[in-house]
Parts: sequence; structure tokens; C-alpha cells
Amino acid sequence: MANEALVQAVKEIASFARSGKSDEAYQRYEKLFGDPGFSSYKPDEQRQALRLMILAKNAPGSPSPAMAAAHEAAATQLAKLVAAHGEPSDYEMLGLCHLAGGDEAEASEAFRAGLTIERQRNPQSDLCGALMKRVSLL
Repeated sequence: MANEALVQAVKEIASFARSGKSDEAYQRYEKLFGDPGFSSYKPDEQRQALRLMILAKNAPGSPSPAMAAAHEAAATQLAKLVAAHGEPSDYEMLGLCHLAGGDEAEASEAFRAGLTIERQRNPQSDLCGALMKRVSLL
């Protein structure tokens, strides 16, 4: 991540997460993704920050209110990325945000849209396999 403000925000969030303060970390993610300035970062910088939260390996099994709110804020940003760029990986993250919010129908729609695009690009890709698995689980 090249933007210093974004780097600093992510470092602060990581510090909370490492010290076991997951609700505080998710509250910071919500603030970061809810900030109108977040959209001004380069798409790859946005994706990197979004991935850190959405694809975290140590995420709690059932979403807390703070986690759900952070995923809702992330979904808003991902919807903008999807509209502007149509990247299958953005659709996957958007679907995961919908799942965290309990909306399986929206998650399925996002996964299927990403899968359609990725199948046209590279049907043998890891992302294609991951999206097929996500669709089959819903």
C-alpha cells in the first residue's frame, strides 16, 4: 500500500487484531471503509485493505455486531469497485460481505456473477474453483 494514511490505518487495525481486540479492529475497519476518502485510493490499495479484513484467517465464526457493520461498510466500497471494474475477485469479497451480514441470496448472486466472468477469463483458475465451491455451498 503506497498511501501513508491508509498504511497507518491498517497498521493500527492490525495492532488491535493481534492483541485480541477484534471488536475494536472491526470498528476501525468500519470507520476506514465508511470514510468518503477511501474511494479516492487506487483500486488495488482498496482491494488490499478490504482483503485483509474479508479474507482474514482468524475471523470469528459468528459475526459480532461490529464485524457485521464493518462488512456492511466494506460491501458498499466493493459495490463501487464491482460497478467500475467488474473484477471477479471483487465479486467474491462482496459475496463474503453479504454472508457476514446474513444475506445468502445476495451472496449467491455476487458469487455467481464473479464465477460467470472468471469462467470466461480462465475456467481453470483457483478463483474459478473457489467461486464454484462458494456457489455450491449456498
